[in-house]
Amino acid sequence: MRFASLGSGSKGNATLVESGDTRVLVDCGFSCAETEKRLARLSLQPGDLDAILVTHEHSDHIAGVARLSRRYQLPVWMTAGTHAAHKGGELAEYHCINSHRALRIGDLQVQPFPVPHDAREPCQFVFSDGRRRLGLLTDVGSITAHLLQALDHLDALILECNHDPGMLADGPYPPALKQRVGGPYGHLSNQQAANILDKINTDRLQHLVAAHISEKNNDPQLALGCLAAVVGESSFGILAADQPGGMPWLGVN
Repeated sequence: MRFASLGSGSKGNATLVESGDTRVLVDCGFSCAETEKRLARLSLQPGDLDAILVTHEHSDHIAGVARLSRRYQLPVWMTAGTHAAHKGGELAEYHCINSHRALRIGDLQVQPFPVPHDAREPCQFVFSDGRRRLGLLTDVGSITAHLLQALDHLDALILECNHDPGMLADGPYPPALKQRVGGPYGHLSNQQAANILDKINTDRLQHLVAAHISEKNNDPQLALGCLAAVVGESSFGILAADQPGGMPWLGVN
């Protein structure tokens, strides 16, 4: 199994997960042209995808989903709440996600799980090839026992480190937006992300990726430092997925 990011942040998000002959795109907050360009950097084209999974209906995650689906006849998986809130037009093929029930797409087993975020019915995912497990957790405002259980004993983790509370407080956002971002249905701070790591078993981790890092309210080095303070001197690297370049392929062996 391997994974990569086409871009991560408030201007657009998309994550690739691959196992065997199966390749899925999680979210697509970019235009078709931009998605094609970013896929090409990883030696792929949209026709190489088998499905699109959607976490929630906010535009930086769903803006390009419907058009990409129609243009390349890609099936789309999302919760009923996300589908009801989606305003991007028809999908080539719609499948409903039950956030408490695993699903299989080709060689990938996908376990969705619900998260607290200010969307209609948001979820995040754990992917497995039968041996290894990759967790994806972004766009979540607070830590729940359910998400900690889902993320325990992973082999790789993409983890939101959206903001530094001090930078958010002193930053340019209006008060209402600051309250939303830092609230229980907003986004994880660096310290909240570190708290998650402290509460789950990380013995099997091969890769840890800080994601959805705010360009205005955070610094990648602050985020990486918070995560490193928990996992210490580990045998794996801690990387940051950014907005312009995303992140190259990482293999989970």
